[in-house]
Amino acid sequence: MQGSNLPLEGLRVIDFSRVLAGPYCAALLGDLGADVIKIEPPTGDDYRAVGPFAADGESGLFAAMNRNKRSIVLDLKTEAGRELACALCTDADVVVENFRPGVADKLGIGYAQLSELNPSLVYASVSGFGQTGPESRRPAYDIILQAMCGLMDATGSPDGAPTMIGESVSDVVSGLFASWGVLAALLAREKSGKGTHVDVSMFDATLGLSATLVARYAATGIAPRRVGNRHPSSAPFGAYRAADGFYVVAVLNNKLFAAFAYAIGAPHLADDPRFASDALRCQHEADLRVVIEAWSSALSVDEVNRVLGEAGIPVAPIRNLQQALESEHAAHRAVLTDVRRASGQMKRLPSQPVKFSAYAANRVSPAPALGEHADALLQQLGYDAEDIASLRERGAFGVRAKERDHA
Repeated sequence: MQGSNLPLEGLRVIDFSRVLAGPYCAALLGDLGADVIKIEPPTGDDYRAVGPFAADGESGLFAAMNRNKRSIVLDLKTEAGRELACALCTDADVVVENFRPGVADKLGIGYAQLSELNPSLVYASVSGFGQTGPESRRPAYDIILQAMCGLMDATGSPDGAPTMIGESVSDVVSGLFASWGVLAALLAREKSGKGTHVDVSMFDATLGLSATLVARYAATGIAPRRVGNRHPSSAPFGAYRAADGFYVVAVLNNKLFAAFAYAIGAPHLADDPRFASDALRCQHEADLRVVIEAWSSALSVDEVNRVLGEAGIPVAPIRNLQQALESEHAAHRAVLTDVRRASGQMKRLPSQPVKFSAYAANRVSPAPALGEHADALLQQLGYDAEDIASLRERGAFGVRAKERDHA
C-alpha cells in the first residue's frame, strides 16, 4: 500500500476471517494504515452474498467490513493453498481468523503451526465462546450471544418480551476488542520480541460491553431488569413524549433537577419530597413522567429542545440513523467518506472514529473484488509467472486447471 503517514503504516495483517467480527477487526487496523491481505475461499466471504446491495451489485455489509484490504483466493483444502497461506504468514505481523476452535489447526494455519514459522507473529482468534471452556465448540451468531449474555433480557419494556439491540453489537464489540488485543500484543512485542495468541470470545466481549449491567450485578447479586426507555437508577433520565415525537433528557443531580423543574414551569417539583433525591425520583418516576409530559405534549420536539437547551439541561431529539449520518456534525467528523471504485462509481464508507493529531486522516479505500490482488501479492513474495501458473495448476486458487477444462 502507498505510504500515508498513519500510525499502523508498515504493519502487515493476514485476514482469514469472514462475515463480521474478524473482518471488522482487520478493517479497523487497515483504517490506520496496516496492509491487510484478505484470504478468501474460492466461493468468497459469505458477506459478499448478503444484502443490502448497491447499484453495482456489491454487498453494503461486505464493502463496509472489508474496506482497505487486498484480496487473494486460496483453497486451504489443497496442499498448494496451505503452502501459500503459510508463505504469506511467514513475513506477517498479525493474523486474524474466526474459524471454530480447532479448524485452523486442521487446515495447517493454527497458531502452533504459524508461530513456529514466525515466532513474532501476533495471532488473533475470534470465536463465539473462546478457545477453551464447555461452550467453546458451540456455533455462535450475534443473536445467540445477545441471548446468552443477558443483553436481550435487559432490553425492552418491563412488561414486554426480551428485545434484541438494533445492531449486531456482539459481533462488532468482539471485532473491536480483537483489534485492541492485537495492538496490546504488538506493543508487548516491542519489549519482548515475542508474538502471542490473542483469544477473543464473543461471550466475554459481550459481557465486557455490558459494563454497567455487570457492575450492578456484581454489587447486588441481582440480575438487572428491563426498564424500557429510562435509566434504571436515575430520573428524569430517559425518553419522553412531545406533540410530534419523542425527546430524551438526562438529569443526574439535584441542582440540575431544580433547573429542569423551573424550565418546564413546575418549580415546586424541586421541593416535593417524592423528588428530593435521585433515588427518590427514580422510585417515583411514573409520577414525575405525568408532570413532564403534561408540559411537553403541548410542544414540538424542536421547541422542547430549545427550551431545555437554553436552561442548560442535557436534551436531544430522537433521530433515525439517516438523520444522524447526514447531520452537519457527522460531516465535520468525517463519519462517512466518499470513495471511488475502479469502475468510477462512488461509495460511502465508514472508518474507525479516533482522530490522531500527529497523523493523517484515516485511509478509506473500497473493498476488493474477489481475488483482485492475487498476482501482485505473489509477485511481491517473489513468485514469477511460471510459479503462479504452477500454483494455479495445483489448485491453490480453487478448481485445478484440468478439472476446470473438463467441467
